Amino acid sequence: MAETRLGDEIDDYCVKCRRITNHSVVSMVNREPAKMRCRTCYNEHDYRREEAPPKKDAKKEALFKEVLSSIDPAAVETEAAAQKSGKTRSKKS
Repeated sequence: MAETRLGDEIDDYCVKCRRITNHSVVSMVNREPAKMRCRTCYNEHDYRREEAPPKKDAKKEALFKEVLSSIDPAAVETEAAAQKSGKTRSKKS
């Protein structure tokens, strides 16, 4: 594969468009693209190597499980088993 240069077009994940689009290389560090400019919305961002950022809900869920496990380790196992079987708690009216 040819070496990437300034101004080249690369597919990358755009944080504003929330999808993979064409980007132009704006800056480089150590022969690697560092900053990209989306050719659809013209937003500039770091080079993400076509990877979407992790979901925020996953981070919150991991933190919740960590806190819950420190309080009651059995509750984490029970909740994980309920999610696998598709059963969730419902609020009573």
